[in-house]
Amino acid sequence: MKLNIGSRTAAPGWKTFDIEPGPSVDFVGDCRDLSRFSDGSVECIYASHVVEHIPRADLSRMLRDWRRVLIPNGTLMASVPDLNILAQIFIKDSLHGVEKVAIMHMMFGGQDNPYDVHYGGYDLELMAWMLRDAGFRDIARVHSFGLFNDTSEGEFHGIRFSLNVIAKA
Repeated sequence: MKLNIGSRTAAPGWKTFDIEPGPSVDFVGDCRDLSRFSDGSVECIYASHVVEHIPRADLSRMLRDWRRVLIPNGTLMASVPDLNILAQIFIKDSLHGVEKVAIMHMMFGGQDNPYDVHYGGYDLELMAWMLRDAGFRDIARVHSFGLFNDTSEGEFHGIRFSLNVIAKA
């Protein structure tokens, strides 16, 4: 099984997992708890702009749980807003008003519902450290996953703002 966490969009070969129900959501639940899935039952986990929504106190446990459900050598594809890139965009003198607010939403979440709050900001070094700490290996940044038209492909004024990482269980 391939599991797309935080998605409400159906795609061939993928099961969707989201905190809120929807017509294309296969599993409703909190991504911090994958106890419904047995050890080594998932081939791939895809999570675009999900990790930043998890409180730091829960993050290590969640990532270990994600690794637990992956098959040996299974793949995690995770995307988060790249705080280094967003900070560089934010301090540009040419940005004003609504553009700065848009960058703030990318950094801190839109905060228009209880689930759209960002608890952390990440760059490659921190993301890799957290993944290694959870038992992942072969961690690599990629330009694009080439799978879904989602925030992992996001751009602001032609600048890609997502950190896309592939890791092995």
